Amino acid sequence: MASPTVLMFGDSLTFHGPDGPHPADDPRLWPNLAAAAIGGSAELFAGFGWTARDAYWSLVGDPRVWAQLPNADVLVLAVGGMDTLPSPLPTYLRQGIRYLRPDGLRRCVRQTYLSALPWLARATRGKPVALPAGLTVRYLDETLVAVRALRPDLPAVAILPGVHRSQAYGYVHTARDQAVAQIRRWADSANVSLLDLADVVGEHVLSGHGNVDGIHWGWRGHELAGKALAEVVGPLLDRARGA
Repeated sequence: MASPTVLMFGDSLTFHGPDGPHPADDPRLWPNLAAAAIGGSAELFAGFGWTARDAYWSLVGDPRVWAQLPNADVLVLAVGGMDTLPSPLPTYLRQGIRYLRPDGLRRCVRQTYLSALPWLARATRGKPVALPAGLTVRYLDETLVAVRALRPDLPAVAILPGVHRSQAYGYVHTARDQAVAQIRRWADSANVSLLDLADVVGEHVLSGHGNVDGIHWGWRGHELAGKALAEVVGPLLDRARGA
């Protein structure tokens, strides 16, 4: 097998460091660290706040993804964590704030929402969330089914949501346990390997060594996640070579 290619869908955890977002090819990011550890490269498709639904939309709507499918040696679905964050406004309203005009109104509405978000998250005990766990699993599965329709033997890895200590969300993360349970059940049935980000990077985040926002990681967190992902992906590629 030639130098392996990791096709990865992710949220901002895949490209955000201790000082803000970075280009997808920054070698310090965990997708690139994992790919380098197995002697390959990563093709990352990701965005701020991406949920499993956004990953599916990227797969079906972005021709750059289609160009990478024939070259991929492993699929990594590094989405699902942002799905579990409190979202008191429905997604279409929250994301619609960016379209408000004039600019002053947009800034005022955004600031009002961000100011109210911690209180609302605590008052509602973290519900509703950006994407309910049942829909997270549905979109993970639809993404996997679509990819395996073209690449039936492609190994796949999904993540279990990480943890946060974010004041912006009122330090609330009550939806995580349900999402973890449902993703585990789906992965078992779909022959998908799992990487538990809470086990790998949880202490780094909760001890305050990540980004000051309490969600994203420092470079040490990226090193830990990259090493852990490589340890999951490496055996999958070895089995694929053997087959």
